[in-house]
Amino acid sequence: MDRKEFLATMGFGATSLAVLSCLGCGKGSSSTNGSTSAATNVDFTLDLTASANATLTSNGGYLISHGVLVARTAAGAYIAVQESCMHENSPLVYQAASTRFFCNNHGATFTEKGVVTGGPTSRSLTVYNTNVSGTLLRVYS
Repeated sequence: MDRKEFLATMGFGATSLAVLSCLGCGKGSSSTNGSTSAATNVDFTLDLTASANATLTSNGGYLISHGVLVARTAAGAYIAVQESCMHENSPLVYQAASTRFFCNNHGATFTEKGVVTGGPTSRSLTVYNTNVSGTLLRVYS
């Protein structure tokens, strides 16, 4: 085998390997990383006296737990939605002053009830139930 044949063979092999490894990395991939599916069978409790949950003791505060964004509205109610945007799985933030969830990545916006109000997605967020009992906040499907 001469140098030209060797390089052609190696180039074909490398190209084949690259194509095979990228078959599952497209936008429609079902990998967990690119998934826009919400957590299912959600049922967890947050102790509102725990320092890890301190942001929920103030109106407008929020945190992420168990794949769920849990927030305390400006009015003091607790709400919970999936943690990521329906468009490309980008993380959401809660903006209490605007009473909405916002995707910093692409600008999608959602009401406090998870309804899409702007941006590149047309799918609403999954909303979870919340219930306060004393100092415990339960979030569940």
